[in-house]
Amino acid sequence: MQQDALTGDRNTTLKETVVGTLRGAGTATGQLASGLGTALTALLVLLWLALTAVTSLIGVGLLMAPGVLRALHAVSARERTRLARWGPEVVAPEPPPTRLRPALVDPTTRRELRWMLRHSTLGLLLGLLGVWLPLFAVRDTAFPLYWTFMPKGLTATSIGIGSAHSWPEALAVALLGLGWISIVLGLTPAMARAQAGPGRRLLAAGPETDLSLRVVELTATRAAALDAHATELRRIERSLHDGAQNRLVGVTVLVGAARRMVARDPAAADELLERAQSAAEQALAELRTVSRSILPPVLADRGLTGALSGLAADCAVPCRTDVDVPERCAASVEATAYFVVAEALTNVAKHSGATHATVTARARGGRLRLRVEDDGRGGADEDGGSGLTGIRRRVAAHDGSLTVASPPGGPTTLEVDLPCGA
Repeated sequence: MQQDALTGDRNTTLKETVVGTLRGAGTATGQLASGLGTALTALLVLLWLALTAVTSLIGVGLLMAPGVLRALHAVSARERTRLARWGPEVVAPEPPPTRLRPALVDPTTRRELRWMLRHSTLGLLLGLLGVWLPLFAVRDTAFPLYWTFMPKGLTATSIGIGSAHSWPEALAVALLGLGWISIVLGLTPAMARAQAGPGRRLLAAGPETDLSLRVVELTATRAAALDAHATELRRIERSLHDGAQNRLVGVTVLVGAARRMVARDPAAADELLERAQSAAEQALAELRTVSRSILPPVLADRGLTGALSGLAADCAVPCRTDVDVPERCAASVEATAYFVVAEALTNVAKHSGATHATVTARARGGRLRLRVEDDGRGGADEDGGSGLTGIRRRVAAHDGSLTVASPPGGPTTLEVDLPCGA
């Protein structure tokens, strides 16, 4: 019995080791592949930077400098977002400058340049290996299954050395595939760490950054998020208590009265049942309204593009949408974007006196940017009960930003910046 227990424990340990190795290699491969995307972008920005530096000798590059600096900061922010998806958050420093002279002496910009040089070279190479090695492993390991169906000139190994003309040679290629698998299982986690290392060291806030301000900001946004959550729960409870619950109580009373009257006055009982059915239908409609206010089903059915188009179509003011969101964001981010636009369009219809509104949404570099603009009278006041405080709390819960420009006489522009994956 003791021997059987020891054997079972060893089998369990072996199984956990195998599963952990496979899971670690799969995660590392996905991390390397995602790093390949930012490495290619960093390489393009690096080439643009080199072109800007060369053409600055004749003055042309000076005009491109703000653009290339914004691109540098954008790809760095995208890398921070990517690293946060695969591990601990990389705390961003204060926003670096985009003007040339301050950027030349800014330590954050210098660290981002050092990261870009490493990521566009070593990071690119590691990303390519992270994609190619699994393909090599699959191709060579499965080689005996299909080599007889291929033309003789196409029966070489994945690295192009040697070719198979017989079954022993095909099995030798399969052994090479097993070698690729060993490399993938053994080295990809270290490769992923090597690819992410420069970003975690160089893109995080440096020693000159006062992180106490960041802690205060995060504490405030967390408190705002909890307050917004509590407010939302109170709204849902009030809607259910004052609406659907009261109607359902009325249904119960009417049904009870109808049961007592059905024997002596069937006509009156039928009238009461009809009233009970009408009250039940109204309660069902209110329950649907409350459920839609929690998480609109249109987001799951049609995505953010369709949901924003529906909001624009239902707006009392003619509204045009311009949405370019190629990939789905996190469900909580899409819900926040939906409610922000819904509240903004409600404000436009109620308070602005506008004749036209525009909703713009863009997803780039791991950020979702919303813009709602109208040609109304302006003068929007966050303290005037316009719903802007609620919008700011929703945005702050995702560590996003809200900017409102509404001079007297208009126009009013509301801009929101959200992380796509939060």
